[in-house]
Amino acid sequence: MRFDPLLQPHQLKHLTLRNRMMSTAHEPAYTEGGLPKERYRLYHAEKAKGGIGLTMIGGSTIVAPDAPQSFGNIEIWRDECVKWLAELADDCHEHGAAVMIQLTHMGRRSYSTRGEWFPLISASHKREAAHRSWPKAMEDWDIRRTITAYADAAEKVKAAGLDGFEITAYGHLFDQFLSPLTNERTDEYGGSLENRMRFGFEVLEAVRERVGPDYIVGLRMVCDEDADGGISREEGLTIAHTFAASGLIDFMNVIRGHIDTEAGLSKVIPGMGARSAPHLDFAGEVRAKTRLTTMHAARIQDVATARHAVESGKLDLVGMTRAHMADPHIIKKIIEGNEEQIRPCVGMGYCIDSIYNGEASCVHNAATGREKTMPHVVTRGDGAPKKVVIIGGGPGGLEAARVAGARGHSVTLFEAQDEPGGQIRLGAALKRRREISGITDWRMSECERYGVDIRCNVYAEADDVLAEAPDYVVVATGGMPDFSFLNGSGELATSSWDILSGAARPAKDVILFDDNGQHPGLTAAEFICGTGSNLEIITPERTLGPEVGGTSFPPYFKAFGENDVRITINLKLVGVERSGNRLLTHFHDEYADRILTREADQVVVENGTVPLEDVYFDLRPQSKNFGEIDLAAVMNDRPQAVERNASGAFTLWRVGDAVASRNIHAAIYDALRLMKHI
Repeated sequence: MRFDPLLQPHQLKHLTLRNRMMSTAHEPAYTEGGLPKERYRLYHAEKAKGGIGLTMIGGSTIVAPDAPQSFGNIEIWRDECVKWLAELADDCHEHGAAVMIQLTHMGRRSYSTRGEWFPLISASHKREAAHRSWPKAMEDWDIRRTITAYADAAEKVKAAGLDGFEITAYGHLFDQFLSPLTNERTDEYGGSLENRMRFGFEVLEAVRERVGPDYIVGLRMVCDEDADGGISREEGLTIAHTFAASGLIDFMNVIRGHIDTEAGLSKVIPGMGARSAPHLDFAGEVRAKTRLTTMHAARIQDVATARHAVESGKLDLVGMTRAHMADPHIIKKIIEGNEEQIRPCVGMGYCIDSIYNGEASCVHNAATGREKTMPHVVTRGDGAPKKVVIIGGGPGGLEAARVAGARGHSVTLFEAQDEPGGQIRLGAALKRRREISGITDWRMSECERYGVDIRCNVYAEADDVLAEAPDYVVVATGGMPDFSFLNGSGELATSSWDILSGAARPAKDVILFDDNGQHPGLTAAEFICGTGSNLEIITPERTLGPEVGGTSFPPYFKAFGENDVRITINLKLVGVERSGNRLLTHFHDEYADRILTREADQVVVENGTVPLEDVYFDLRPQSKNFGEIDLAAVMNDRPQAVERNASGAFTLWRVGDAVASRNIHAAIYDALRLMKHI
């Protein structure tokens, strides 16, 4: 094998890391009662199995109860945490990976109405916009007990057998003392840079005293807040150099930007459409200044960029965190010469957005976070190959075909369009979101590898399916735009699909009604305003795009602001009628119980889909199970065994939007958990 910079070991103090690839700390919200139990362990162990050199666990692991959970954080202040951390460390070590953890007190970056309802604390009484809580300005006794909490946590990490830890110094308490934006103190902890660094030094000195000089300690630190009045590039480099020169830390994990607003966070963690590795060169400057082992992760999502980061000397360890959520076996595939089989991160941000809905999920890897029951690598089955027919080549259909093919079955997929992709092709019509096509492209490549027969331009009906003599049939036909709520006036409206597919051109004055609240409506809106139309977005919700998360909506809102898009909330579209060459739209304001009328050249509607289910119901009488799915079997990870029709010839299932209007992840998860057992 040719020399690969990513596969070279790295010496960090006494620890030899087997390669240069790492997963930076993040919180997937897999804790149970604030503890990293089995699910948490299996999630990180999978990365270890996949060859990663270092996995940093526990994003924002909290050291004290007055920093309550914001998104399922590990609560290391609980003594029982040591047991679970030790099990996790042992599992990852067994597979050859090093394990570290991130420690923090979040300061003002949480909610005072959670946990014990203690007041939040910070350097000063400055509210954070993102979490909207006002903190208490810390007194001397707050400072003393918090420093002790950091030291207690450090001692627990070492006792659990982890290889080291980093302290969070971006947007959290540590750097709330460092930044002039959050530190307005007039005592020895405020004012001059030396004073603002005092709290940080006292924390580092306290943890060093507990863990000793040989244990690995680092900082994940903002070295440039990129905000007026905040830590500047010059001051940040000085801070980094000063901490490094003290000998108290062994590595620097570089952050650039601020996270106190969602717009700021979207630049620290850039998503789809942003340029690749935007802060990499700056991380290289920090490395040169500190001469410490330097780590960094920010939209380094492909192996080529990761190689460049190491080979160019900008980084010692390169973080591909979201990429490892998409595929935890990146290094293993590189070593085996199967780099082209790496499931790509498409930068959609679903992983981050879904945390705030309960737990992290990758938009197109349904095994992430479900390692106990869902396979990252689908293996060949033991039985005789079966004939599998799939109708529809969207994400659910392609996933069903991929998994069935990997199981060793003979698979035929019928697709009505000229190429597979389904609604993903519509999302990719917006230039900024073209990467979403990677979801389709990877599955197409995998289907080719497994010999799946994909037949496009075939609108499959029951007879076409029966002619294949299938053992299993999966209906993944998706849905069609839902105008049913308009009670007969829907023919005057244009669907978001028509706009994104090019079937209809945006008019001069456009109203877009969005009652979906997810990406499709905002994607169509951004597409429309980019053509020069005068656009008003109207929604019955009290906010726009409520299902679009904090790192994903800022690019939409940027486009809306640049194009003077008008946004109106709390109105439900109830009818459309012609008025000469224009359209009159009628909206109901439920709060004021009134009808309002708007006039436009075009009315675009995004209201989800209704299932395309005719072929399913045509096939249902001839199936063994009448289409029934045993939900208890799904929940308990058992194969489907429903047989309701003794004369049935095949098992029939439907997935994705062919069942109900949902999202990409739902369709893929439907397919994986059914097909992995056949």
